[in-house]
Amino acid sequence: MRSLWQTEDMPSIPLEFLRGVLGVLCVFFAHMAGRSAALVRQRQQRPMRLYMWLLRVLLCAVFVFFRQGLDFVAIVVVALSAIVFGAGMYMVMHQKPPEDLTHEIFPE
Repeated sequence: MRSLWQTEDMPSIPLEFLRGVLGVLCVFFAHMAGRSAALVRQRQQRPMRLYMWLLRVLLCAVFVFFRQGLDFVAIVVVALSAIVFGAGMYMVMHQKPPEDLTHEIFPE
């Protein structure tokens, strides 16, 4: 049965491809949520921004689980999201201080 949105010229997109795209977005959003969590912890950012990133991660994860349930793709997406969340926090918490180039630009 053809859906209302599909026309003769429009090819159908496989749902597994869309799950993969949502999985990649979930991992990206988890990285940004980890960075935001570190900034909130350092009191450089308001918590609302963290909540919005976490909401995006949750929605993408729910739609990855939506049709297939708990399978290999869903487990990989959730595991990668958790790892990348921690990596994002670590990267912000352990940034190198900016290099002081004053003596190279203005020699004495």
